[in-house]
Amino acid sequence: MSSLNPRQQEAVQAISGPVLVLAGAGSGKTSVITHKMVHLIENCGIPATRIVAVTFTNKAAREMRERVGRLLQGSAARGLSVSTFHALGLEILRKESAAAGLKSNFSIFDADDARALLAELMHRELASAADRIDLVRHHISDFKNRLLSAEAALAAAQTQEEALSAQVYLEYDRHLRAYNAVDFDDLILRPTLLLRDDADLRQRWQHKVRYLLVDEYQDTNLTQYEMVKLLVGLQANFTAVGDDDQSIYAWRGARPENMAQLLTDYPGLKVVKLEQNYRSTARILRAANQVIANNPHVFEKSLWSEHGVGERIRVLANAHEQAECERVALEIFQHRLVKRAEYRDYAVLYRGNFQSRALEIELQKLQIPYKVSGGTSFFSRPEIKDLMAYLRLFLNPEDDNAFLRIVNTPRREIGPATLERLGSYAQQRGVSMLAACDEMGLERQLPERQLGVVRNFHQWVMASAERILESNDVAEIRQMLIDIDYEDWLQQGSASPAQAERRLENVQQFIASLSAMQDKAEQEADKALEAIIRRMVLRDMLENQSQEEDLDRVQLMTLHAAKGLEFPYVYMIGMEEDLLPHRNSIDSGAIEEERRLMYVGITRAREVLTLSYAQSRRSAGDNRPTTVSRFIDELPQDDLDREGVSNHRSPEESRQLARAHLNHLHQLLGDD
Repeated sequence: MSSLNPRQQEAVQAISGPVLVLAGAGSGKTSVITHKMVHLIENCGIPATRIVAVTFTNKAAREMRERVGRLLQGSAARGLSVSTFHALGLEILRKESAAAGLKSNFSIFDADDARALLAELMHRELASAADRIDLVRHHISDFKNRLLSAEAALAAAQTQEEALSAQVYLEYDRHLRAYNAVDFDDLILRPTLLLRDDADLRQRWQHKVRYLLVDEYQDTNLTQYEMVKLLVGLQANFTAVGDDDQSIYAWRGARPENMAQLLTDYPGLKVVKLEQNYRSTARILRAANQVIANNPHVFEKSLWSEHGVGERIRVLANAHEQAECERVALEIFQHRLVKRAEYRDYAVLYRGNFQSRALEIELQKLQIPYKVSGGTSFFSRPEIKDLMAYLRLFLNPEDDNAFLRIVNTPRREIGPATLERLGSYAQQRGVSMLAACDEMGLERQLPERQLGVVRNFHQWVMASAERILESNDVAEIRQMLIDIDYEDWLQQGSASPAQAERRLENVQQFIASLSAMQDKAEQEADKALEAIIRRMVLRDMLENQSQEEDLDRVQLMTLHAAKGLEFPYVYMIGMEEDLLPHRNSIDSGAIEEERRLMYVGITRAREVLTLSYAQSRRSAGDNRPTTVSRFIDELPQDDLDREGVSNHRSPEESRQLARAHLNHLHQLLGDD
């Protein structure tokens, strides 16, 4: 207890009746929760088996269990329940399956199972498109998060889309019951309905749960709020820990107003504010406080720190998004050398996953290792892996992995049986699969028709490789994709036209990056397309070979994915209207949640915060001027250093990049 500050100690020792711990970013809320569990067991005489703590992720639950285990001696923590809401709901359903109308061996439908069932039901009735299925699935999830049965949802529907979704919900729910199954949302909804409607069952669970702790309370939806209320009963011995300023999940049903609702439902609620931040400098916290002050508040708080004033917040203007990403990548490269920092010390945060594409390309150019969290890496996208496989095979005809990826991408009528025979023959002869396609001995292994197909493919690969590598022209790669009708292949394999368009944009951006690398190469030898492709392929192979435990990488993630994390050096890119705040939020008037996203991003930074924006951004095929985010204007202007437009590297920066490439090559070759 001595390691806690006075407000944290107050929160730990408040055990009678309802308690709300208003925990600001970086204020040590996990320490409060874990110490409180220990206090309840060691000093209050409550057995661990009667204490339940719930949070939202398995990672958070695991961390809490481990911390409590380190604080308690022997077997005192045995039987302590620390889990997610969904795991708690599953426990209730397992033990009360008969009351829920389920057999004990009921199944749980994951997201793919649920979508497949909805697709079957909707195609049968409506011949629905994939995007409509996803919309209905979202509506059904929202109904369940609002504690609505299918019948209640139908009665409450206010639009034609909601009425359609409610009708599908009726059929969907009927099928789940027939299959003796529940979906992910049912793990909260159905236990809550049981607790609400069965007095004996409710009393039994209230007796079992003598004290309840709830983490991330601002992220609870209506159904979760009711579950908590029903579990704690009239005695209401519980502690809710949360921060209404970090509620950023409205799209999945989170209701920050649930924290204010506690005041109405529990007039004797004790509120403890944790405002001392252990993470960031005073200047960063001043920026966070001033931005979030523009949102209305039921609970007022102001973060403060003993970490000193800290560096000023930089605001970078860039001509366009490519210049923005190049500048950020170069700054990370330079700053790390000067500060002797680790790559893991840097994070780049953005509003949407698509913003990582250009950034990844710039990091690749500088051989900066990175990890994309909360999304798919640009170079891990299937269409980019396809294109990389073509380029790898053109460079190295013996690359069997590349051959196998693209031999039927798009389809060329080279089926599994043909590939099996081809592979066996190549292994016997000790040659690559591509080379085996052109050997005379293959005539004894394949029927005439299949033989003709694989030989035509071999000829096409060799001719394409020669044309592309000798022409030194990126336009030949574009023409190759046209020749194989790759755009049509993307459309056939995509769930919607919009997804196909996004995948095609990724391919176009990759090819454009090859052109840009040619244009910016300083030495004539470096301008060779073959050399540029080899560098890109080498970098991709090194990334694929890196082990998961190799954590020394720049972290790239959305603002949503960054919640709960912290880094010494943080870049927030795309600080523009229509990005942050997002256009959808502007149109729907949901600016407050976008401001909370801004607050979350700012409070991820420990030492240095840099904000960046582009003065024009490519959209729908055109470069369009942007407007700087309103959130920049809400910052304390005296704490900002604004830097002008950056569009081109200086000669010194170019020399540094050349040295970086040379040093990296020496490292790869093991050269001293």
